[in-house]
Amino acid sequence: MKKIIKLILVTTILSLGYSCGSDFLDQQPSEFLTTEQISEAAETNPGVIKGTMTGIYSLTFETFTGDTRGHDDFGQKAYDIFGDFLSGDMALSVSTYGWYRASITEFQAPLDFTFLDNKQVWSYYYRVIRSANLVIDALGGNDAVPDLDENKYLLGQAKAIRAHSYFYLTQYFSNSYNPSAEILPLYDELSDQNGPKVATSVIYDLMEKDLNDAISLLNGFNRTAKNEINKSVAQGILAYVLGSRGDKYQEVANLTSDVISTGGFNLMTSAEVTGGFNDVATSGWMWGIDLTPDTGLGLVSWWGQMDVFTYSYAWAGDAKAIDAGLYDAIPADDARKAQFNYNPGSYYHLLPINKFYDPNRQIGGQTVITTDYVYMRVAEMYLLNAEANAMIGNDAAARTSLKDLLSQRIPNTTYVDGLSGQDLINEIYLQTRIELWGEGKSYLAMKRNKATIVRGSNHLSYVGEPISYDDERLTFEIPEVEIQNNPFISTQN
Repeated sequence: MKKIIKLILVTTILSLGYSCGSDFLDQQPSEFLTTEQISEAAETNPGVIKGTMTGIYSLTFETFTGDTRGHDDFGQKAYDIFGDFLSGDMALSVSTYGWYRASITEFQAPLDFTFLDNKQVWSYYYRVIRSANLVIDALGGNDAVPDLDENKYLLGQAKAIRAHSYFYLTQYFSNSYNPSAEILPLYDELSDQNGPKVATSVIYDLMEKDLNDAISLLNGFNRTAKNEINKSVAQGILAYVLGSRGDKYQEVANLTSDVISTGGFNLMTSAEVTGGFNDVATSGWMWGIDLTPDTGLGLVSWWGQMDVFTYSYAWAGDAKAIDAGLYDAIPADDARKAQFNYNPGSYYHLLPINKFYDPNRQIGGQTVITTDYVYMRVAEMYLLNAEANAMIGNDAAARTSLKDLLSQRIPNTTYVDGLSGQDLINEIYLQTRIELWGEGKSYLAMKRNKATIVRGSNHLSYVGEPISYDDERLTFEIPEVEIQNNPFISTQN
């Protein structure tokens, strides 16, 4: 059936998920435009598509984009919290309202496909993919190279965010990287509806093509705000994709080195790492969202779950703390130690009250969210660069990148000079967990490093139990609604 889209309501497509339960195909009168007509209009007026791309970026922070009404459903940062809990680096040290406790920290959702958390993750990322497909189709399809530079940039952004969404789906819905394992349906055109699971290698082929295309298309793009994906961010996403494979470390090293040397970003200083992580203008932030009162976020937000200086669950009784063992691993002279409150016996013990906070620092004070979201920092590129070089035995380069980062955190980095081989890899993994705590990257690092996690004493469940990165409890289930509505999927991964 031919797809038609009402131009003045084009962003409403962003509210639809990937499921045969959401039927948006229909024959309509002449006031509706086909994708072909939109494509023709975009050839001379890129603003036709730019509004849709803006809508896609809005999905990354809007509430209930995972098709639930839960207070843990607020875009990309919602899944950053899921990952941090599953990795064990974030501890739910006090639970009053119950968010995350049974479903995530007690692993009930990853073991039961009827839990809405599974639907939430699945629906959000496929919603972004569907929306990106709208832009890609309108700009000529997967192999197009538009004539207008602005359309090239829009196509590059759409391809990059589609790959970003597929990447998180591969991480959350498969235990480990297995090229032949069938894990997800692939939709790369707007006309795609329900489909069968395809092999991991097929998903990775699309992600890598999308991101390499995006890097080329975004060459020369000077973005107007950090919510937009530019070339450096696309390179960063590709570095994560390739790093998760475990066999393309030199490419990861090359990509991250280029971002470090040409991206124009600076590592956050020792003062900045205790400065609140609340301003997208911070030079170390590569990709993020400038949240304003017009954005309309309040309690249902990442800040509403994490920050005691916001009217939040973190303030009112659901404490999110750094794992006690990870905290103990931070040296006393490390600037990042001060990010966390040390007050044994207190509700606030090991909470990140000096890492993430509203600048007014009034307990429960911020009701309208104006503190910003961070999606990617240049520190990640230094750590990925160090990790990739260490994995291929280029210890000297790995030590250099690690020391560049640590020089902004600790007074003496000479101990790194004595590390090599697995000891160096282990140190880089530890520093990744410390540096990026609470930013949603610990889960990805756990899988890349094939780590076994052991929860510290301040968790409410599974304390001291070794859990391997590929344990079934650490990955989500294909949701019940997909099993019911997609005739091509009837089994879990």
